[in-house]
Amino acid sequence: MTDHNEYINNKRSDFSKGTLTETDVDRDPFIQFESWLKQALDAEVPELQAMHLSTVLDNKPSSRVVYLRKMANNKFWFYGNYESKKGKSLEQNPYASLNFFWPELQRQIRIEGIVKKATLDSSDNYFVSRPRESQLGAWASAQSNVLQSREELEKRLIEITNEFEGKPVPRPAFWGGWVFKANYYEFWQGRKSRLHDRICYELKNTDWNIFRLAP
Repeated sequence: MTDHNEYINNKRSDFSKGTLTETDVDRDPFIQFESWLKQALDAEVPELQAMHLSTVLDNKPSSRVVYLRKMANNKFWFYGNYESKKGKSLEQNPYASLNFFWPELQRQIRIEGIVKKATLDSSDNYFVSRPRESQLGAWASAQSNVLQSREELEKRLIEITNEFEGKPVPRPAFWGGWVFKANYYEFWQGRKSRLHDRICYELKNTDWNIFRLAP
């Protein structure tokens, strides 16, 4: 490939794997989400739990991929370092968005909402369930801080490993979960000629308003 820009500009693929109408979807967006998630699971979509989390810090947006670890009643749990860039962003501004992209099904789901820290019990229970290597890694990494070298990180991991040798690894106070509470969903189904289906749900008081957007 000699010209990446030419390749990107000319790359085309049409969408023909499904349709989505207002009568297709459930009146409850969380049930609709679960339905699509199950279909992605049945289709063996890799990394289907991966979601793009977008936050805003000092009026500057930032995105990264995190893993969905639990969901219930329009709430979505994910975990990480509270002192990381995402942690500081959510502390300053709890409004955030999620995006799931499943190209095998030509689908994506955009979700907007408000984030708060998970309960201590939730964070403790999830941390205990992690592999020991991941527990040690949480202690070793000052996430989003500048490192002078890879060796600095590996040295810190050795120190932490020795410190907790033969003992359970406790959850660091700076590490835990967040709960994302959804108030807006958009279910996107790719269609031919870029005339995609976009069915949205917006929470109004206690009711979900369902509507279609132009592609």
